Amino acid sequence: MGPVRGTVDVVEAFRVESGAFVDALGRLPQDAWGLPTRCTPWSVAGVVGHVVTTVGRVPGMVDAPAPLGAEVTSVSYYRADARFSQGSNEQRVRDAATRADASSAGKRALADELDRTAAQVVMACGGQADGRVVRTRHGDAMLLSEFMVTRVFETALHGIDVADAVGQPAWVTQPALRVLVAMLFERPDAAHALGWAPDVLLRRATGRSEVGSSDRELLTGCGLRDLALG
Repeated sequence: MGPVRGTVDVVEAFRVESGAFVDALGRLPQDAWGLPTRCTPWSVAGVVGHVVTTVGRVPGMVDAPAPLGAEVTSVSYYRADARFSQGSNEQRVRDAATRADASSAGKRALADELDRTAAQVVMACGGQADGRVVRTRHGDAMLLSEFMVTRVFETALHGIDVADAVGQPAWVTQPALRVLVAMLFERPDAAHALGWAPDVLLRRATGRSEVGSSDRELLTGCGLRDLALG
């Protein structure tokens, strides 16, 4: 289990990372939105639509009654159960496609939607205590701070997916990297010990790039946690 993180720190990491994502999207040419990504069958627009959908659930979770106690961490949230079933994955694809297709002002409007949605998330989390518990759509009772770690994860990793799809440098921010290293590794000094660029580290740790035996040993030595990611 990773360390418990303060809500304010994690929300700030989300704010910074989502802001970097929005800035990068604003520089995309219109034809880039239709490019395929590694997240088959999503295009760039589909990935962004997915991120908007996943982070957009937070305000409703905060408004709902709080469960009595937390039962799931950001690590155990990514476990192999019905959330990654064929039906659940198909629903993710449909939700993202619906949001991308509904952007009447063109795909670039998705960047504005992500900007607005991220701001709503930050506002909803403002003033919430570190011990605030929320319930996810999968039924998990989690600390809000721990659930927001998963939203930093979704935003940062799918940002890499978009950057790779359009052939641009990835923009992983330092606040997001600190949050994700604490989630992904048992060793708090893993980023320093590995010495890789942030985007390289996250690609290798999440199976987004090929990892040779020597690098796999390094990851294992830093206590890489086993997450179900699809």
